Amino acid sequence: MKSLLKLERLRKSYGERRLLDLDGLEIEAGHAYAVTGDNGAGKSTLLRILAGLEPGDIAGFEFRGVALTHGRLPDNVRHDIVYVHQHPYLFHTALEHNIGYGLAARGIESAESRRMVEEAIAWAGVDHLRGVPPAKLSGGEKQRVALARAKVLKPHLFLLDEPTANLDGEARGQVIALIRQLVHDNGSLLIACHDRELVELPGMRRFHLENGKLVEA
Repeated sequence: MKSLLKLERLRKSYGERRLLDLDGLEIEAGHAYAVTGDNGAGKSTLLRILAGLEPGDIAGFEFRGVALTHGRLPDNVRHDIVYVHQHPYLFHTALEHNIGYGLAARGIESAESRRMVEEAIAWAGVDHLRGVPPAKLSGGEKQRVALARAKVLKPHLFLLDEPTANLDGEARGQVIALIRQLVHDNGSLLIACHDRELVELPGMRRFHLENGKLVEA
């Protein structure tokens, strides 16, 4: 399978503490990876660095076969990598505007983009949330809207940060079902999580982060 992302030596420190000390990381296109580890191990930091949201000391970074300088990701690469926060921020606007925000930010506003947004709303099962103020949405509903907002952009890589944290029952199951569909559709995902059901999804590859080191689990 073709390599999507290659990382050569990543270091990240906070003061005297070395949080990340990775020799390397490779993600293959069309595969899903779960990163487990204790709270504070650096899982979220790793995802934020890969998304270009946080700096890191990196010896080499390659995405889709192109070597990059990782001081700041070029816009075309940032468009190809979508990071979904554990606690997604939603704008105080309509559901379809929240989901279509990324498209509008890229200057894509047309009948086609509206069709894409409607498809994402149907995929995430959030049509019934039209007209509901974002502040009134539950954690699971916000996460499903955020996943729809990510999916509509058709990224080459999804970075999902603890997508089922603090969710239980039906809300958790609904989010897992969406992620299962992304995996089934051969999406490329890197997921920081503790959720055993996510880690054990069919086709999920596993890494474990401990003492700054990332090892295959």
